[in-house]
Amino acid sequence: MSIEKNNNVKWHHATVTRARREHQNGHKSFILWFTGLSGSGKSTLAHAVEERLHQMGHRTFVFDGDNVRHGLNKDLSFNESDRNENIRRIGEMCKLFIEAGVIALTAFISPFREDRKKIRELVNEGDFIEIYCECSLEVCEERDVKGIYARARRGEIPHFTGISSPYESPDNPEIAVNTGSSSLENSVNRVIGYLRDNMLLHMSEDTFADNQG
Repeated sequence: MSIEKNNNVKWHHATVTRARREHQNGHKSFILWFTGLSGSGKSTLAHAVEERLHQMGHRTFVFDGDNVRHGLNKDLSFNESDRNENIRRIGEMCKLFIEAGVIALTAFISPFREDRKKIRELVNEGDFIEIYCECSLEVCEERDVKGIYARARRGEIPHFTGISSPYESPDNPEIAVNTGSSSLENSVNRVIGYLRDNMLLHMSEDTFADNQG
């Protein structure tokens, strides 16, 4: 989908900046991008991580694949071009959320490396944290209580990732979690541990000031 940009549209620079919002919140804002096959546990892990962050006093929001298609992206199908547009819109929305000082978490299959790369390039270095929910197709099918994999194998659902459409796993994600064998608690701890190690969670006033330059 190609949309011509109107030259009369100009970006308005607000006096309340991202840095000021982050300072008020006491933590950095960034994108946690969970990717993996349907049934790999993306939504479950994203919401569990959000719950942990919320309990720690961080400002968060989860963009869930199904929820977004109920509203913002309800006009899009599941063919390749519309799936690309689906991810592009979410990337733009996440960019606005991190400008608002919020930690944006996403739970989308986002099967194509190029689409994920475009989102990474949309924001500053370090703002995009890719989390690969690694889970075999066999385990995902075993978890499929809705029977969508069976329907896809019967040809009833076109362009279904893992069956009739490819999933391109990340080459070098910031975090890889084996959601096929690890417990939910261990997976959450893995993500939180990465954020702590990279000083992305609550900081003291002095540390935060240093990181703002």
